[in-house]
Amino acid sequence: MAMEGAESKQNSSAAEEQNNDSSPRNSSPPPPPPPQDTEKTTYVKFLLSNPEAGSIIGKGGSTINDFQSRSGARIQLSRNHEFFPGTSDRIVMVSGTVDDILKALDLILAKLLDEFFVDDGGDSEPRSKFRLIVPNGSCGGIIGKGGAIIKTFIEDSGAGIKISPQDNNFPGFHDRLVTVAGTLGEQIRAVELILYKLAEDSSYMQSMNAPFPYSAVYMGMNYVPNGVGGRFQNNRYQSKEDRSNSVTIGVADDHIGLVLGRNGRNIIEISQLSGARIKISDRGDFMSGTTSDRKVTITGSQRAIRTAEAMISRKVASVNER
Repeated sequence: MAMEGAESKQNSSAAEEQNNDSSPRNSSPPPPPPPQDTEKTTYVKFLLSNPEAGSIIGKGGSTINDFQSRSGARIQLSRNHEFFPGTSDRIVMVSGTVDDILKALDLILAKLLDEFFVDDGGDSEPRSKFRLIVPNGSCGGIIGKGGAIIKTFIEDSGAGIKISPQDNNFPGFHDRLVTVAGTLGEQIRAVELILYKLAEDSSYMQSMNAPFPYSAVYMGMNYVPNGVGGRFQNNRYQSKEDRSNSVTIGVADDHIGLVLGRNGRNIIEISQLSGARIKISDRGDFMSGTTSDRKVTITGSQRAIRTAEAMISRKVASVNER
């Protein structure tokens, strides 16, 4: 899979000092962690919107190259339209020693504050939040018995740390989102504590070999089996991915239950995984020229529509596999 970023590792302390002087926040370095194997290579994954990702990459990759040189970490981004399931956010993986990763995160988050934070005129240091991606199996080490570990992390860093519930996981995926909120210094300290804990988990390192696995799981389903009728494009290609397109497909009336699922579970799952909005016509409201195909209108980005279509096709196909 193609990745954006360079791998040069030149030190430039003068450039780093200049960045600190020009930053709109006054964050002091976090207190040193307990003695650890600071040379051990690890990684952290998190989400950025497309505009934020573009800011980090810079013109011709200039910004990401600079950040890699100054931090010593490697920074990789998923492709332009490869999003974390259920979101329109790209995945960023930063790898290296914990110190290198924290330097890179400081550069990245500071730049995002510079460019995207709206100053309300107050004197307090700006607060923001971002979301880490952590394998479900590794979250227990962060939470601790009765939430004891995450509570100490919150008290130590001053940041808010919330882990998405396990029952909200997308089927077929094994990652949870860890939201870290606070000032830049608080966020960096929280990530430091989390990273050192994750470094103790041998299974955590396995995901480092597959930085962006999500598109391979659901994006490859492009067949249309029997049971799905015609496809009508309601809104032709638009240049910006985040503009909504709309497509209406026909699904046989007696197969609509497979798309909906019990208590609407299937259609909710499809919507979450694809990022598309899905509307099914009322009983008796059929596709033009048919007598039994209900209208299923899918709205979203072109990628979201393709994914939702494929998943609906898979649900309908399951009736023929029984």
